[in-house]
Amino acid sequence: MTYAPDRLHEQVAYVAYHLHWPLDDILDLEHPDRLRYVAEIARINTRITKGG
Repeated sequence: MTYAPDRLHEQVAYVAYHLHWPLDDILDLEHPDRLRYVAEIARINTRITKGG
C-alpha cells in the first residue's frame, strides 16, 4: 500500500510550517507519528483561535 503523494505533501507542509522542522526530519517520521503531530498542531491552533 502506498500513501497518496498529495496528502503526504499536505502533512509535511503543515508540520514544517508550524514546527520549522527540516524536510528530512519530517519524512523520517513513521506515518502514525506524523499524523499525531498534525492532529496536535491542529488542536493547538483551534485552542488559540478560540482564545483558550
